[in-house]
Amino acid sequence: MSDNQGVEEPGRLSVEHSEADGIRVVAVRGEIDHEGADILSRALQPFDGAAPPRTVADLSGVSFMDSSGINVFVAAYRTANDAQGWLRIAGAQEPVLRVLQLVGVDALVDCHPTVEQALTA
Repeated sequence: MSDNQGVEEPGRLSVEHSEADGIRVVAVRGEIDHEGADILSRALQPFDGAAPPRTVADLSGVSFMDSSGINVFVAAYRTANDAQGWLRIAGAQEPVLRVLQLVGVDALVDCHPTVEQALTA
């Protein structure tokens, strides 16, 4: 499933959903900023009626993230945690990982170098 809208443009945020061992993997590509925050927020919301949400956000295709992305990840973490689920981040490139570390999101949301490591943590 893909939440892309229109023709893919450089930097435009796109997300694709897949599943691995009952865990939803949300692959994010592009730049996470105020223009794409709503797309990311919807992509990370738990499905209605589902078991406790377990989600890995694959950020290996994200080249930039501003405070809009931080807000989305904190809200998604709280939603998952309140439903006895979890959210993990995987594959963040150095500039994105640095933002996560600077504001302390990595202390809230487990960050892993790869999707495989996030799935098995």
